[in-house]
Amino acid sequence: MHQWYLSYNGQQMGPLDTAAAVAQAAKNPNGHCWRNGFAEWVPIAACAELRSESVAGNVTSPPPPAFSGGQRADVIDYKIYGEDMQFVEIELDPGESAVAEAGAMMYKDAVVQMETVFGDGKQASGGFMDKLMGAGKRLVTGESLFTTVFSHAGGSGKAKVAFAAPYPGTIVPMTLSNYGGRIICQKDSFLAAARGVSIGLHFQRKVMTALFGGEGFIMQKLEGDGLVFVHAGGTIMERQLSSGERLDVDTGCVVAYTDGVNFDIKSVGSVKSMLFGGEGVFMATLTGPGKVWIQSLPFSRLAGRMMQAAMKPGRDEGSALGGLGRILDGDNSF
Repeated sequence: MHQWYLSYNGQQMGPLDTAAAVAQAAKNPNGHCWRNGFAEWVPIAACAELRSESVAGNVTSPPPPAFSGGQRADVIDYKIYGEDMQFVEIELDPGESAVAEAGAMMYKDAVVQMETVFGDGKQASGGFMDKLMGAGKRLVTGESLFTTVFSHAGGSGKAKVAFAAPYPGTIVPMTLSNYGGRIICQKDSFLAAARGVSIGLHFQRKVMTALFGGEGFIMQKLEGDGLVFVHAGGTIMERQLSSGERLDVDTGCVVAYTDGVNFDIKSVGSVKSMLFGGEGVFMATLTGPGKVWIQSLPFSRLAGRMMQAAMKPGRDEGSALGGLGRILDGDNSF
């Protein structure tokens, strides 16, 4: 029997048994819930286990998860280390596996075996064409053709494998079954996941959104019922949007959103704002209901500032480039 904790406007309740949690959720679903095994606090309204109906004082069995895509993902444990340069350590039981982006591994126990496969590793028993299609989807979304499957090959005990973020930022764990079995996210954001999670394509239906939405015509679609780890730049903000609620965001700062959120674009305002405001011509609009994840430092912004600095050598006396600039100007006083 699980022990539940509920949170309303920063006020926490619990521990509660399942029956009490279901009763409280029925009274007020406008909060968040957590129990052992959850990667994060989730909206009560999105938690299938707390949507059970009471019949004559007895709690009926919870409905099945919203995702019904067949294969269930492995159940894995994890721990995230670090602040700005994070890595995630995944703990595997015998027979369990995790999949990761090629080149993401930091370390592993000797009993963990590695196998490089086409696609996302979910089509392990499929034919060559299935694997080729999976690999092609990953290539289109900006990932490499291959992923690496890390499996606990021992007969007992626990084994660990760790994956590191590619640049400064935050690793966000997401349990897909808590979000209807599907998350839409930016390209290149996938880091690792439990075996059984599928990485597919999500096409922007509106032409203007596809052209100017910051993420292009194609985004990633993560489907399944297991844990996924998404990496984003800087600090992450999570925002739960109610039905019809709109959030205006810089196009590069959108990390991910749940399936019910509408992603669109709008102009930043007047021509003066477009030319001199420094925020570009368009911004993204995210309209609820659903959950969105926003990043404070998109990699494109970081790369742009680095390129700008490289193209404009400094004039600081303490820098090599600044000293070289002074020599070229004929100043030999130092």
